[in-house]
Amino acid sequence: MRSYDPTADGWRALPGAALPGGLGVPWAKRAGDQWLYGLLTVPDHANPNGVVHGGVLMAFADHGLSFLAWEAAERAPCTTIQLNTHFLDGIKPGEFIELRGEVARRTRGLVFLRGVIGARVADSVRDVGAVDGVWRVLRPR
Repeated sequence: MRSYDPTADGWRALPGAALPGGLGVPWAKRAGDQWLYGLLTVPDHANPNGVVHGGVLMAFADHGLSFLAWEAAERAPCTTIQLNTHFLDGIKPGEFIELRGEVARRTRGLVFLRGVIGARVADSVRDVGAVDGVWRVLRPR
């Protein structure tokens, strides 16, 4: 497997926004008018079958979509109230995963999001997951 260097492709690490549970440091990249979020997977992310554990993928998706919810809510705090995850393919430790998300709908108190997770090796990306969810916008009462 050829490794992927996110820095060389315009990604920047977000060390101040580390994923919970020591899962790693997320990455971000602007692509046109869209933000992409990424994570370099490591052997510690693997399950007994040797592929990245679904829980890692879910935590990554929740974290990345939460950034988008926060932006959509004009940087008001948000909390996940629903997250649906569809696993489409296995991810080998060492692959860089990236989330391409979008706001599907926004109300005063809720943000509806959806996204696709891709696994990148060198110049190739394949879809490995689909996610959607709802975030509550937390405003002072």
